Amino acid sequence: MTFDGSFTHAMVHQLTPQLTGGRVTKISEPYPNEVMLIIRANHTNYQVLLSANPNFARLQLTNQSFTNPPVPSNFTMTLRKHLQGSFLKEMHQVENDRVVHFHFTTRNEIGDETQLVLVIEIMARHSNIILVEAHNRNIIDAVKRIGADKNRYRTLLPGVKYLNPPQQDRINPFTMTNLELIHKLVHNFPAVNVLAEQLQTNFQGLSYETALSLAETIHNPNLEVNTAVTNFFANFDNPKPVIIKTSSDRLDYAAFPSPDHQVVTSYDTLSSLLDNFYQKQAERERVRELGSSLFQVTRTELKKNRRKLKKLKKTREQAQTANDDRICGELLMTYLNKVPAGATSVRLPNFYDENQLLTINLQPDRSANGNAQHYFKQYQKKKNSLQYVTTQIENTKTEIDYFENLTSQLELATPTDLVDIKTELTNAGYLHSKQKHSRARAKISQPEKFMAPDGTLILVGKNNFQNDQLTLKTADKRDYWLHAQQIHGSHVIIKSANPSPETLKAAATLAAYFSKARASANVPVDFTQVKHVKKPRGGKPGFVHYTDQKTIFVTPTPAAVTALRS
Repeated sequence: MTFDGSFTHAMVHQLTPQLTGGRVTKISEPYPNEVMLIIRANHTNYQVLLSANPNFARLQLTNQSFTNPPVPSNFTMTLRKHLQGSFLKEMHQVENDRVVHFHFTTRNEIGDETQLVLVIEIMARHSNIILVEAHNRNIIDAVKRIGADKNRYRTLLPGVKYLNPPQQDRINPFTMTNLELIHKLVHNFPAVNVLAEQLQTNFQGLSYETALSLAETIHNPNLEVNTAVTNFFANFDNPKPVIIKTSSDRLDYAAFPSPDHQVVTSYDTLSSLLDNFYQKQAERERVRELGSSLFQVTRTELKKNRRKLKKLKKTREQAQTANDDRICGELLMTYLNKVPAGATSVRLPNFYDENQLLTINLQPDRSANGNAQHYFKQYQKKKNSLQYVTTQIENTKTEIDYFENLTSQLELATPTDLVDIKTELTNAGYLHSKQKHSRARAKISQPEKFMAPDGTLILVGKNNFQNDQLTLKTADKRDYWLHAQQIHGSHVIIKSANPSPETLKAAATLAAYFSKARASANVPVDFTQVKHVKKPRGGKPGFVHYTDQKTIFVTPTPAAVTALRS
């Protein structure tokens, strides 16, 4: 079941008694197109998430924590100006559409009471959040401004009259009183799939999944059609939220279970359902959006350095022939009198190879001595370049290793981790910042905390800044340090000088999971005390050397990691 009109109906019905009469105490936009309202009602602070994200548009309460951007957006400032301190008078859904109006009572600059409406339209890529004046329907602002060049039906710009989304000539199933149409559809379309399509065509706010569930309920031989339909829509007023597994083994969610649903998990509220269902998906989407420039930089640098390494290796192969040039020069100097003038080549006995004849190419316009000097110069040039190229190859391999490590960190990053990675790339000169340079050191985010079965604290660095801070500054020298063996991954610290075998295994599982080997079945993880971990002079962020290590083999699983979260 998608967030269709019927699910919107259930959400509004559940939130209305909780939020009505509440006061807006805080407004933020933690991520683009997602507004967070803190509404205090019934002696409780509710986090109301209004998301116009094209992939995860929704309305819900949330218990998740969000980090606000250092500079609020213009839309956030507009909402704060007009809605901060206002009271939620009512909220209602437009028909059975995916449009919800929040009616707020506030006071304007001169102290007069005024009414404002915050509209959320949950319509995939057309989703939007719009602030409207109630008395004249003038738009104050929208999180996505839509001009006439993008939408001929309506514009969503400040000062323009707000128009509802285009209405479709369909029946609102929650207000219908005559079920004759449904009886007719059941008679004309006995197949469940076809009946679902017809229900979706004739009734408002039904996604195909909801219509299919309704069609299967209607075809229940133990229920009369009127009773089946009435009970089905009554369930949206008393939801029993569930995550279900579809016939294609895909996870989905529903406001209530149906006989055809394979229930995976049940929840007390629709909001807790959405928090759990969208947590990882929305987080990855935010990482993709916020970290697009970081992904681009790492991909570009990796491609550039891999291409550079290929050229350097070719140059090294050529430079490794330097000794051949030296031998040719020495043979020419030894047998000067045997080299005919103007010759293009000569065969001379090679005293380095049991006097086997060696063919030496010559430049006919040069004397024998001139050709010998040319070979000596080539020898010296290649010898010097070999030393330089060898150094460059090692440096390039270090760069490739560094960006491969960053790539793996980005794949596991949360939106908060991206700030550290962006700062790291900016400080290293790989990413140019539009902001003026600040002498204040960037605040490093905190490592993730886990708890071993015996209560021992385990810390996991999720990026290079966190890894360096955790290993080199935060950890006690007697603590234990872990890292997946010979592969990119997080630094893991056990806050104990004498961890139990169970704690070591738990920490090793975390080290394996937060590495590129997270999908492997048997991962070797090295562990040693922090005092044996050193950072080489001039080493890249997150890069260390360690000694006196031992190795433990573990199999990382998401369930094991979830069980260790503190």
